Amino acid sequence: MSSRLGRPLLFLLLGAQLALLTWQVRRTHGTLGLAGEVTLRLTGPVAHAFRGAADRIAEVRLRAQQRRLLASENAALRAEVGELRRERLRLAALAVEADRLAAALAYERAQPLGLRAAEVVFVDHSSRVRSLVIRCGRGARINQAVVAEAGVVGRVIATAGAYARVQLLTDRAASLGAQLEEAGSQGLLRGGPDGQLRLEFVPRQLPVAIGDRVVTAGIDGVFPPGLPVGAVAGVEGGTEVFQTLRVAPAVDFRRLGMVFLVDGPAPPADELVRGGDAGR
Repeated sequence: MSSRLGRPLLFLLLGAQLALLTWQVRRTHGTLGLAGEVTLRLTGPVAHAFRGAADRIAEVRLRAQQRRLLASENAALRAEVGELRRERLRLAALAVEADRLAAALAYERAQPLGLRAAEVVFVDHSSRVRSLVIRCGRGARINQAVVAEAGVVGRVIATAGAYARVQLLTDRAASLGAQLEEAGSQGLLRGGPDGQLRLEFVPRQLPVAIGDRVVTAGIDGVFPPGLPVGAVAGVEGGTEVFQTLRVAPAVDFRRLGMVFLVDGPAPPADELVRGGDAGR
């Protein structure tokens, strides 16, 4: 009976010893065991997923940061481009102004009239009198003639220190002695409500063509002779003896930036430089 009990006990002891040796070998080589393997199988995928999510979040943040940086750089470039465009427009305006001043200076030097440049402050077409206000430095005198490069502008009707008001040639109350340049026939030039001029008392038998130049006659005591006034634009009524000519002004009163006061005495008409001929 003792042999029957000893044999199973021996096998049990041998099995336990073998299990102990196996456990020691696995522990020596880093094996986690059943619980460790289960834990690793559960936490490994979760850790991998979290790692991938963290990488994607970091990538999204990096792209957002890059987009913000690009947007800031684009805004700075747009502002710089806008500033360069404004600077280009400013330089272009300065170039136009320089050309205008150079042309005005050439015209002033070429004329024997004794001209003095004056800056146009504003043009008034809405009030009872069509006029403009000029800044003329040391002042002006009443009834002083005012001209531009293209021709006659008007006469001074009021002064205030360095400023003066000029009645435009197109004002309905304005008038001056004028004549047809080629024919030499004189008449009375008046302003009109439509912005054009009327040359009255022109002999009806006198042949007149559209485009004939009209100049000052120098008989009114204000304007020197031979200054451009305008060109014939049409023939209107009159009397049996005289005809009335419609005259388009030589000066564009909407674009006046600088005019000239006539300070000197009137020279002979043939010495005057026509508008647009200065500097040639």
